[in-house]
Amino acid sequence: MAAVKELLRAETDGTLSFGDYTLDSKTKLDGFDFQGDIYKVKTFKEITKLEKNGMFVYESVPGTAVENFKATENVVSFKVCGETDFQFTLGMEADAEYVVYMDDVNIGDMTTNLSGKLSVSAEAEAGKEIEIKVVKK
Repeated sequence: MAAVKELLRAETDGTLSFGDYTLDSKTKLDGFDFQGDIYKVKTFKEITKLEKNGMFVYESVPGTAVENFKATENVVSFKVCGETDFQFTLGMEADAEYVVYMDDVNIGDMTTNLSGKLSVSAEAEAGKEIEIKVVKK
């Protein structure tokens, strides 16, 4: 999977793609209108962060590229890749339980904290995408 050179783009299937982990300096795109919401992305090799209407959605350390990001009330799904192992954090419902899948393998149940953040570590090979699916229990 290649980095998203336009930083943030709407896909024809109604999903979002964002993030460029190949950049040496922090780059951002603000005011991206998608399905009636305003998105902002900050990305470079050290971090990738997505916000929706000023609220936290996604963050990875170090930076990643995310494709086909879709969030519904009960499921968040996307494909992600980076140069090295990374940790991503999602903004979810506070104090709720989720099942996390990586490449269709159940890696376990996780509960969000009071701020609704769910953090997952992933082992990565440079350029190889990992399919993520987080399902509310």
